[in-house]
Amino acid sequence: MMIQTPMTMFEPTSATPLRSQIAESAAGRDALRDYEIVHRAIAFISEHWRGQPTIEEMAEAVSVTPGELHHLFRRWAGLSPKAFMQAVTLDNAKRLLRGSASLLDVAYDSGLSGPSRLHDLFVTHEAMSPGEWKKGGAGLTLRYGFHPSPFGVAVVIVTERGLAGLAFADTGGEIEALRDMQTRWPLATYVEDSAGTATVTRRIFDSTQWRSEHPLRVVLIGTDFEIRVWETLLKIPMGKATTYSDVALTINAPKASRAVGGAVGRNPISFVVPCHRVLGKGGAITGYHWGLTRKRAMLGWETAQTETME
Repeated sequence: MMIQTPMTMFEPTSATPLRSQIAESAAGRDALRDYEIVHRAIAFISEHWRGQPTIEEMAEAVSVTPGELHHLFRRWAGLSPKAFMQAVTLDNAKRLLRGSASLLDVAYDSGLSGPSRLHDLFVTHEAMSPGEWKKGGAGLTLRYGFHPSPFGVAVVIVTERGLAGLAFADTGGEIEALRDMQTRWPLATYVEDSAGTATVTRRIFDSTQWRSEHPLRVVLIGTDFEIRVWETLLKIPMGKATTYSDVALTINAPKASRAVGGAVGRNPISFVVPCHRVLGKGGAITGYHWGLTRKRAMLGWETAQTETME
C-alpha cells in the first residue's frame, strides 16, 4: 500500500536540514551508513539474483565484509542475504510454474544449475516439490460452508471422501478466510454447500458425537512430507502437547524442524488435525495461522473437555 503525503511536510528548512540533524550524532551517522549498505545490497541482489551470487560477492559489491553484511542484513531485513535471494528466486519460479514452463526451463531461468536445485529450493521453503506445487488441486471439487463454532466462524471444506479443510474467522472475516484456504488448492473447483457441511461440523465440535469406533474421515491433500507431519499430529492426545523438534524426531527427520514448522503452518484441517497442540521450546505458545488467542482458546477448551470425560 502506498500513502501519498504532500512533499512539503518533508522538505527540510535551510537552517536545519533533516539529514544534517540525523547525522549530528555518531549513532545517527552509523544508522544512515547501515541503512545505505543494506539498501545497496538489496538492489544488488534484486539485479543479480539469476547469477546466484555468494555472500562474498554481495559483500564486495557494497564494500563491506561478509560477516558485516550478514549482521546488518539480518538486523534491517529480518533475514539473511542468502535467504532474501532465495525468496526472490522462489517468487520467480512460482511465476513461471503458473504458466506452461517446464521444470528444466524454470530452473535455468531462475539461475539454478538444474531441476534438482529447484526441487531442493521448493522442498526447503514450501515442503513440496515444484511439480506438486504446480498441480494446485486440479481435478478436485471442494464443497464449503460457514458455521458457528466454539472458536469463531468455522470454514468447513469437504470432498466426497471426507473433511479436507477447516479454517476459522472472526465475524465479518469469513470470505477472507475462505480465500486463504483457496490459495492452498488454487486450481480446484469450489462449490458453496452449507447444508452438506453442517453434518460434518456437528461431528467436529459436538463431543457427544465423538465415537472412537466411528472416526471422522479426513482427506489429507498435501505432499508426502506434509502428510507425514499431519499424521503425526493426529496421534497427539487431547490435553497433551508436543514440540516441533519432537515431531521432526518422530518422522525420522531430526534436522528438519524448520520444514516441520512450515508443514504444521500449512495444515489445512485446523483443530481436527491438532496443530494447535504443537508448542515452541519451553512450552511457548507460538505460531498459529488463525491467531494465538484462538490457539490458547482451543487448548483451554480441550482441557475442559478432558476433565469432563474423566
